[in-house]
Amino acid sequence: MPDSIPDPNPRIGGHAVVLGASMAGLLAARTLADFFDTVTVVERDPLPVSDTARRGVPQGRHLHGLLARGAQVIEELLPGILDQLVMDGAQYFDGQDLSQWYYNLGGHPMVRSGSAPSITAYLVTRPFLEDHVRRRVRDIPNVTLLGEHDVVALTSVTSTRDRRRVTGARVVDRRSGEDSTLSADLVVDATGRGGRTPFWLDSLGYGRPPEDRVAVHVTYISQVLSMTPDALRELGFVVGVVPGRPRGFGMLHCENDTWVFTVMGIAGCEPPQDFPGMCEFVEDCAPAHMLAAVREARPIGEPARHRMPSSQWRRYDKMRRFPDGLLVVGDAICSFNPIYGQGMTVAALEAAALRDCLFGGTEDLARRFFRAAARPIRQAWQLSATPDRALPETDGAPTLPERLLNRYVDRVLAAAEYDAAAVDQFVKVTSLVDPPSRLLRPGIMWRAARAGDRRRPARSGGATERPALRKTAHSTPPTDAADSVILSW
Repeated sequence: MPDSIPDPNPRIGGHAVVLGASMAGLLAARTLADFFDTVTVVERDPLPVSDTARRGVPQGRHLHGLLARGAQVIEELLPGILDQLVMDGAQYFDGQDLSQWYYNLGGHPMVRSGSAPSITAYLVTRPFLEDHVRRRVRDIPNVTLLGEHDVVALTSVTSTRDRRRVTGARVVDRRSGEDSTLSADLVVDATGRGGRTPFWLDSLGYGRPPEDRVAVHVTYISQVLSMTPDALRELGFVVGVVPGRPRGFGMLHCENDTWVFTVMGIAGCEPPQDFPGMCEFVEDCAPAHMLAAVREARPIGEPARHRMPSSQWRRYDKMRRFPDGLLVVGDAICSFNPIYGQGMTVAALEAAALRDCLFGGTEDLARRFFRAAARPIRQAWQLSATPDRALPETDGAPTLPERLLNRYVDRVLAAAEYDAAAVDQFVKVTSLVDPPSRLLRPGIMWRAARAGDRRRPARSGGATERPALRKTAHSTPPTDAADSVILSW
């Protein structure tokens, strides 16, 4: 019998530095704390001690979604945090009553009767969620959060004839102006879309990573609202853009009985930045009862605006050379069209991928991590970039496989107008719980094939599902051939 139980999380380094206290940075720090003696998180902004939007997160005042898979991973990293969110005022939707959720994608209103257990959602604002994560990370004994510090450069040494190792970061205290160097065994860039790693790599002789882009030119305007408790029975509303109408909106009942109302336009379709104008902007696509309640609500503060020109994926996984001692996470790798609500979930999945890679030590860590992170990024990218390219208002044209895929997904969404099982499986894929290949399961393909022939119910409600439809909802698992087709999007 051994004298001691091996440490399930062996220490592999002395000090790790995370650049940026974003959600991606905080979750990365949580993971690193199990493998390094100390972890320092460096953030440019003052770090609030409450749920206050940070200046460095311009999207922080807008509608955010924590997809089901993201919630699962955050709970794994920070056990008990989801229950704490609800105890502190967050709303929770368990998918048992679809009349509480208004969901319209591609012009297809989802069925509003029955249940879809995969549509689980913790409805919170970004500052509220980030504050809970930050407090939990701050309480980890070997983690230090260092606010109001600018990162000005990486430090490095030549470790072999043609390869360099990043050894830390130079930072400047924004209050005192003091310049200091944080030595580190590993530096993780979580500074967001504007992160300077491409510039630093170029200056070190590695060149810049190739980039994939989809121009969307999305603008969204958000207003926080206060409503009476009985103003609406629903907890959330989502209406996506469609060809010919490059406008949509989302509204969620968030913590402490506040609502966040966000209207969005793509391809230069600019929403007005005033509350009455926001309501008029979506008057032709919003449910009348919801819009009436919104107009009766009390605005809290002023509307906030945010613009994003394109979805952007820096392909670090395709670089042939990369320095030791450096990684990149979150929006600094890939920033998605925000209307799909994927960013925080992908950041959580990257933290999980980092944990799995660290169990293998630091040897060849960058190559292993970027390849592992590319898997969840690719799924999220395909689920957002494919429909974006299909819109005539955006730049570029979809490929033939993308056109075929969009047609098939449209049939799945048509089935979801009356079939809760189709809704459930579609949401499992879009919330990154299931791989896209699950949409090719025989039961879902049969529903999609029948969708065009079945008479659809009135759009205000839903239809009772036929027993035969429900019976086939969980047919045989997908074949390898199905996987290869769907994953080639």
